[in-house]
Amino acid sequence: MKIYIINGPNLNMLGIREPAHYGSMSYDGLVKMLTEYADARGVETVIYQSNHEGDLVDMIQEAYFAGAYGIVINPGAYTHTSIALLDAVKATSLPTVEVHISKVEEREAYRQVSYVREAAVKTVTGHGTDGYIEAIDFLIERSKNES
Repeated sequence: MKIYIINGPNLNMLGIREPAHYGSMSYDGLVKMLTEYADARGVETVIYQSNHEGDLVDMIQEAYFAGAYGIVINPGAYTHTSIALLDAVKATSLPTVEVHISKVEEREAYRQVSYVREAAVKTVTGHGTDGYIEAIDFLIERSKNES
């Protein structure tokens, strides 16, 4: 089983950017945690981060062509602005879990819209970096239920 974990703008600044919202774990620490967690469960991961919208669209499409089972995506600020990411997720029809480290529903008004959510099978918000673990587990369980 292969899962793509795709991170949008400023996620590379984890541990530096607004630790009150996003915690103190670095992006490298997040990648290590997710890789070890997935490896222990026999799940292959491709973990990617970009500050560029088109690169994220390319990775969503790559997940499809690489035969991934699903996608975990934290679109960052593109959550609230990118119809392109929504269209890419819809085009692949891959089970996609939207993750947000902070509790976006309790933040600024402009963070209340999520385009990606329209195509996501699940959204996890406000669970810190453990939200990624929850998303991986959800996709593992979903794949078992489809077998």
